[in-house]
Amino acid sequence: MTFLYIVVGLVLIFDFINGFHDSANSIATVVSTKVLSPIAAVTMAAFFNFIAFLIFPLKVATTIGKGVINPDVITLTVIASALVAAITWNLFTWWLGLPSSSSHTLVGGLLGAAVASSGWGSVVMAGVIKIIIFIVIAPLLGMVMSFLISAIVIFLARNHSPSGVDKHFRRLQLLSAAAFSLGHGGNDAQKSMGIIWVALIAAGLTTKNDPIGLWIVLSCQAAIALGTLLGGWRIVKTMGQKITKLKPFEGFCAESAGALTLFGATQFGIPVSTTHVITGAIIGAGARKGASAVKWGVTTSIFWAWILTIPISAIVGSSMYYLLNWIIG
Repeated sequence: MTFLYIVVGLVLIFDFINGFHDSANSIATVVSTKVLSPIAAVTMAAFFNFIAFLIFPLKVATTIGKGVINPDVITLTVIASALVAAITWNLFTWWLGLPSSSSHTLVGGLLGAAVASSGWGSVVMAGVIKIIIFIVIAPLLGMVMSFLISAIVIFLARNHSPSGVDKHFRRLQLLSAAAFSLGHGGNDAQKSMGIIWVALIAAGLTTKNDPIGLWIVLSCQAAIALGTLLGGWRIVKTMGQKITKLKPFEGFCAESAGALTLFGATQFGIPVSTTHVITGAIIGAGARKGASAVKWGVTTSIFWAWILTIPISAIVGSSMYYLLNWIIG
């Protein structure tokens, strides 16, 4: 039972770091356009991260709990190994200021630890393939939608002065930032819920047919909201300034595109990376001004972090499994 408490604690630590790491996703555009101060932005983001469970069904949690690794072969050691791998990669990329995916580092850690424990037969390949496919689809959706929304906004505002457009979209960006934070809380917090749920299954305290308890939902939403409130400031500059320069209407377009993408993914139970989504959306808003408006050198570094996240996390996860198994055994 003590080990179960440790695993649940690790999940909440991961969830906190997820919010801490991904705070930049929710606030970078609204801060970089100077619509809100950093403190006001993270407070708003934390609030909407927390209340997301009131809006979205727990389909993503079910996917993480049953759609990546067969829950019948998962042990607490596997889960602990995956969490250590995910926390390590998240802290490493935060230190470098790279907006990597908390979702994919968790998936990678689970894959590595599960394969080390029970072989490739423990992997639900259909679920993993879907997640990998959306590494490409999610940012592309965000990019295309942001580009199209930007084009529509430019067309509708063609007869208005730049100062008038700026004034209106400074207000509208509050709504788009809130919507994106809601989508972030809906998709990302559910991943931690799924891990606690499968840990309880591994400990024999529940079954895979039982619903996820309210205490799990509230604790995970609170952890990610608290992490968001404290903020991962190293990544804000990368997201809000280094990819492309944003005006308020462009920030609105990027956040709206990101929110719509997250709403759709969460509704269908697809655990996507909020980092990938908003990065693609920011690129789409910038690309409307021409390819030269996007700083592709910075973007290339971000893409490499995306590509390496799952395999590196899998290696760390498998290594941690062997280490923990040796210590416990």
